[in-house]
Amino acid sequence: MTRPRCDAHVHVWDPAARDHSWLEAEDPLLRRRFDLDDYARDATPGPDDQVVLVQVLADLDETVETLGDAAGADLVAGVVGWVDLEAPDVVDRLARLADGPGGEKLVGVRHLVQSEPDPHWLARPAVRRGLGAVARAGLTYDLLVRPRQLRAATDVARALPDARFVLDHGAKPEIGASTTEPWWSLVGELARCENVSCKVSGLVTEAGRGWTTEQVRPYVERLLESFGPARLMFGSDWPVCTAEATFAEVVALAQDTLASLSEADADAFLSGTAHKAYALPRASAGA
Repeated sequence: MTRPRCDAHVHVWDPAARDHSWLEAEDPLLRRRFDLDDYARDATPGPDDQVVLVQVLADLDETVETLGDAAGADLVAGVVGWVDLEAPDVVDRLARLADGPGGEKLVGVRHLVQSEPDPHWLARPAVRRGLGAVARAGLTYDLLVRPRQLRAATDVARALPDARFVLDHGAKPEIGASTTEPWWSLVGELARCENVSCKVSGLVTEAGRGWTTEQVRPYVERLLESFGPARLMFGSDWPVCTAEATFAEVVALAQDTLASLSEADADAFLSGTAHKAYALPRASAGA
């Protein structure tokens, strides 16, 4: 890809600095520190390329630390952090993040909804109040859900039409099992909400070892059919993706499965949609 690229889904973590017990269930290759220097070696970003860093832990300190690190990193256009959406003082917590070091790069909030046992967690009144606070703060909310939580995601997107939402990883379809329903139908319902954009990200993880482009293609085509090219964006899901593919292979997968896009739509996919969805600043050439 020679066009400027905004990688809308990048993680950094350090198991020595904070409890990342979730890594015990992941590939051993992921059980180490990953930082922006590692990303740069894998992705070789150009001077106009940018990334959005996305939270990993339900830990406010992680968000504070990530924002502080992002403050001095030209590559980082924005940070999707974490706050307790059900906290009575969620408005104040968001304000403190925005006023702290790197707070100008806070562009969104995410919660690990995929791990909540209640498929209707997003429907809780306290969660809805928190999402309203996120929207009023001018921030985007990342929907990290699995197919069983798509109905709740659709309900909340309809209930908060003035909020901006981004669906992570296409809601994690069960590609490895070649399963389409109920994901196929439910993601189409969510896409009818014009305030929702979608990341084409994380799909090699859902496909698993030995994945092929042809295996993933129908799922990408469903996202394209549902959201349209103007609401899709590229996300590598680095470094999680490295357990199944190289960064170059993830980029090639996106190119191959979206080869039908026009020049304008390809530009939107690579950076324009992310800039719009997260209200990101543009990179300064040569920064």
